[in-house]
Amino acid sequence: MLRKILLISASFGLLSSAVAQKQPLTAAQLFKGQSTNLFTALPVPAGWADDTHYLLSREGKWVSVDVKTGQETPYERPVSKTETGPEGSQNATLSPDGKWLAYTRDKKNLYVKDLASGQEKALSQDGSETVYNGYAAWVYWEEVLGRATQYKAFWWSPDGKYLAFMRFDEAKVPVFTIAGATGQHGYVENQRYPKAGDPNPNVKVAIAEVGTGKITWVDFDSSVDHYLGTPFWSPDSKTLILQWKSRGQDNLKLVAVQPETGAKAEWVSETQKTWVDWLPSLQFLKDGFILQSDETGWMHYYLHGADGKRKNAITSGDFTVTGISLVDEKNKWLYFTARKENSARNDLYKVKFDGKGLQRLTFGDFYHQVSVSPQGTYFLTTYSNLQTPARVALADAKGKVLRELADNRGTAYDTYSLAKTEMIRVPIADGYELPVSIKYPVNYEAGKKYPMLISIYGGPNAGTVYDRWSYTPTAQWYAQEGLLQVAIDHRASGHFGKKGQNYIHRDLGKWEIQDYSDVVKALIAKGMVDPKKVAITGGSYGGYVTALALTRGADVFTHGIANFGVMDWHLYDSEYTERFMDTPAENPDGYKTSSVLTYADKLKGTLRIVHGTMDDNVHMQNSIQLVDKLENLNKHFEFMIYPGARHGFGAGKAKHAQMETARFVYRYLLEKPFPEEVFE
Repeated sequence: MLRKILLISASFGLLSSAVAQKQPLTAAQLFKGQSTNLFTALPVPAGWADDTHYLLSREGKWVSVDVKTGQETPYERPVSKTETGPEGSQNATLSPDGKWLAYTRDKKNLYVKDLASGQEKALSQDGSETVYNGYAAWVYWEEVLGRATQYKAFWWSPDGKYLAFMRFDEAKVPVFTIAGATGQHGYVENQRYPKAGDPNPNVKVAIAEVGTGKITWVDFDSSVDHYLGTPFWSPDSKTLILQWKSRGQDNLKLVAVQPETGAKAEWVSETQKTWVDWLPSLQFLKDGFILQSDETGWMHYYLHGADGKRKNAITSGDFTVTGISLVDEKNKWLYFTARKENSARNDLYKVKFDGKGLQRLTFGDFYHQVSVSPQGTYFLTTYSNLQTPARVALADAKGKVLRELADNRGTAYDTYSLAKTEMIRVPIADGYELPVSIKYPVNYEAGKKYPMLISIYGGPNAGTVYDRWSYTPTAQWYAQEGLLQVAIDHRASGHFGKKGQNYIHRDLGKWEIQDYSDVVKALIAKGMVDPKKVAITGGSYGGYVTALALTRGADVFTHGIANFGVMDWHLYDSEYTERFMDTPAENPDGYKTSSVLTYADKLKGTLRIVHGTMDDNVHMQNSIQLVDKLENLNKHFEFMIYPGARHGFGAGKAKHAQMETARFVYRYLLEKPFPEEVFE
């Protein structure tokens, strides 16, 4: 069981004598900006001007580079035309033909402006305190459409003729009150926030013909409890593809809508026993499209005909695809990235549309971030691993490196004793080999037991262990001070596909804590960890896992800092929670066994609970309920609040939080006086 750890860790001992000859980094070099020449800035690959000229960005200046000669010429970036909406408007967006400007005003109604005449036209008029047209309800912004949308819920057709938008009615969504403490009397914010099992916003989709102002509502029964996801316009603007999900989120449909009539036809329907995730994109072809699905237990690409019917799998096997880099429709090649050779690395591949001729194009044992030329003749890659700082290279279609373009290593890189980081896989009882990254103390001694700090997020399909270069001054300083720093990914982290994720359905927390505990026990058995100093920390879902580790996992974990965590899943939003847990009425036992409150009586280590008072994502209610439970149980714990802070901390509060985390590390793990001058 421990053989892999022994073999890999033993290799580090061979390097210790060489590392000892190098000089450590000083606090002034790490935190005060004193020069080290440790690293040099890398140029940023910025796409392709054409198939034989790639683009690089250096300190804000762009150059076009000839792939054959390496000759650089200044490059002027095409600047997209922009228009500013009127005062009080949100998300002003030009139509693709540049004739119209769309925007919402006061979050309520959607407008378009004819840029030639300057005339404004209202596409909706029923906006109110609970009805928003083209502006997303909170739960849709956070969980369905995504934060990057900035609440925008309207989409131009490619020809600029139509504007699709969502209408949200939150009248039945419960209000959560958030109290602000500033001023003499304080203030309150009233937030429409559906928690698990609550009524969701009622959502409808409309398509506006902007020239005439005609509004066509898509033919959905608005009384049915469902979700509508990000839509996709076909390239010819003749069809709007809508994503529809059941409230239970175990059925996802793609529905083709005709913009003139609102009539719809079902293209694709996928059902799973657990849940189905939203589609981030849809790759259209001249006679069909490429769609991703993880219904086999692994995320893969599939070829569909123009009628929506699946023709064949393009990729297959026990690995996860991560993105499409290029579609060569003429020659029927798909260039894509995947975590195939190693689940902690990303590589570039190409394969025929019929699934034959799979080829790996990237090289070595590295994590690759790639940019493929328009015809697939070349690609740029920024590559690294945990031991190798990032490099940039140009390669041809066969994966042959034509030119190394840049290296992140500075001229003095080899003169400093940097902490060694490596990735191992720890086998556990039921067959999984869990990925673990370990940053060793700089002067690591085999057989010595070190205090350990585990940093995690821990959410479903949200792993943190990747074989790519990572360097931060704080982590380097802690390594010089003798702290073992670790990250662990459990079976549902994404390394093991949807098969691994399915374990946590209706039972969040169980497998996370079991898997993390098994890894910690293995490291303790190796003799490298002090079992009295096993600390864990994280934020949001990581705050949840941390609090659960110090309660449900109290026999293994001894210290923890739980930042703005969900302490009971009854208290989090409907879409995210029910995706994994179903509703409280459907799964009462699961909600009980997944709650930190259920295990509060088991707390015996040192737990610090941290929360911002104005957190509108994970409400401070979560931490308050845990605090109340712990006080009633007469348990010792620490509690730090950040007045006015939202989900995560702003600049001023973040500095204080970092300082207090460092104090925690020095007091409980390193057991040294806190060097305030280092962190101030």
